[in-house]
Amino acid sequence: MADTMHKINKVEVRNLQMEDYGQLAQSFTRVYADKDVFWTREQIRKLVTIFPEGQIVTVVDGRIVGCALSIIVDYDTVKGDHTYAKVTGGETFDTHTPNGNILYGIEVFIHPDYRGLRLARRMYDYRKELCEKLNLKAIMFGGRIPNYYKYADRMRPKEYIGKVRSREIYDPVLTFQLSNDFHVRRVMPNYLPNDEESCHCATLLQWDNIYYQPPTQEFVDKKTTVRVGLVQWQMRTYKTLDDVFEQVEFFVDAVSDYKSDFVLFPEYFNAPLMARFNDLGEAQSIRGLAQYTEEIRDRFIELAISYNINIITGSMPYIKSDGGLYNVGFLCRRDGSYDMYEKVHVTPDEVKSWGLSGGRMVQTFDTDCARIGVLICYDVEFPELSRIMADQGMQILFVPFLTDTQNGYSRVRVCAQARAIENECFVAIAGSVGNLPRVHNMDIQYAQSGVFTPCDFAFPTDGKRAEATPNTEMILVSDVDLDLLNELHTYGSVRNLRDRRHDLYELKLKR
Repeated sequence: MADTMHKINKVEVRNLQMEDYGQLAQSFTRVYADKDVFWTREQIRKLVTIFPEGQIVTVVDGRIVGCALSIIVDYDTVKGDHTYAKVTGGETFDTHTPNGNILYGIEVFIHPDYRGLRLARRMYDYRKELCEKLNLKAIMFGGRIPNYYKYADRMRPKEYIGKVRSREIYDPVLTFQLSNDFHVRRVMPNYLPNDEESCHCATLLQWDNIYYQPPTQEFVDKKTTVRVGLVQWQMRTYKTLDDVFEQVEFFVDAVSDYKSDFVLFPEYFNAPLMARFNDLGEAQSIRGLAQYTEEIRDRFIELAISYNINIITGSMPYIKSDGGLYNVGFLCRRDGSYDMYEKVHVTPDEVKSWGLSGGRMVQTFDTDCARIGVLICYDVEFPELSRIMADQGMQILFVPFLTDTQNGYSRVRVCAQARAIENECFVAIAGSVGNLPRVHNMDIQYAQSGVFTPCDFAFPTDGKRAEATPNTEMILVSDVDLDLLNELHTYGSVRNLRDRRHDLYELKLKR
């Protein structure tokens, strides 16, 4: 092999042409065949005619040394047991379905003199790119297990596959396929009746296209790049709710001008209005502030519609029908719908000074461009909540917060970064800055808003997508690419969600 490697000057993968047939027929014998004969000229001509982009060759210094052939079929026809003869229509390829959703491999081979150079991997990479380009659900095929005959007298195929997967046994075909991101769906008996080495068994192998989009009647595909805007809110004296919303609308207008999909406000951004209740004491003043909450929600809904943006309203006090006081916020969608979220863990000071109760809602929300979660301040310091949301498919976690000291801010920021890594999602945090000398229990604020990411090659090395200037009123606008999360879940250097040991522990939400 070393001599062959020194002679190689150029390697390319290209589409198979009919003029290649003579060289192929002389150099190769078939893998999936009853006899050691190559495909007929008529068979190759049909494949090149019905699906030219699915037939490829590997060329080394002008010599064809590898070939891969494939067709398109429907998933329902190959998801269960089937045979090679059935899926290829008795090698007539009448089963090829241009409107199908599975790229089905019918042959891959490399000339013996060029094996061990990872040339087959190039053809598999081509197939994966083709699968993505054609928006097909997956690549599938029946894979031989040619070393199984050595172990068939003492283990069943399932046990053999398990040992190959754990690297206890080497199989020249299955080991390669597993390392190439394919997984075994099932064992199929009599897939190739004359395959004595595999004891007439084959593995149904599958590679999933993480970018596959099911056919839809929608005219516009869902966005994969989402723009988020964070409001680093300056605490200042506001006498009326109109004064507050003059500033709120200014920020919504500014963020929407940048075509943002979301705008996030901080926790208790409306706290300046508590000044008018100072004579009532802390516990009663926060309940006085709660009188504004439903009107604030309705005004945010109007802004979401008029500025065509999804608004996460930060949080505000809310009195429920049971008389309890809660810290809640609202997701106001640009279509006019809304949902409420609650702070589950209230801080000791919120209990002591205001008599707040913790909520019971832990859920994710669908929007027109991402599935999101919201955790209010202290909640982000409890990893169980965001992990439950990650299991529900959360892609972006929004964290409105209010911290008075840099110590408190550091707890929120560091935990937010941890949540991004362990849940393989984006996390956006927004807080308030400045002072409120006329509001009891809300004297000072410290914040540096930011957008955090997982830490892998496709993301910033420090996990920081964007950060605001500390303790300065401003907006921060940043794009996040949801496709990068799909790649991370499947191909990441580490895969925190996939690699959890469900055999040892579990996390569940009590109802």
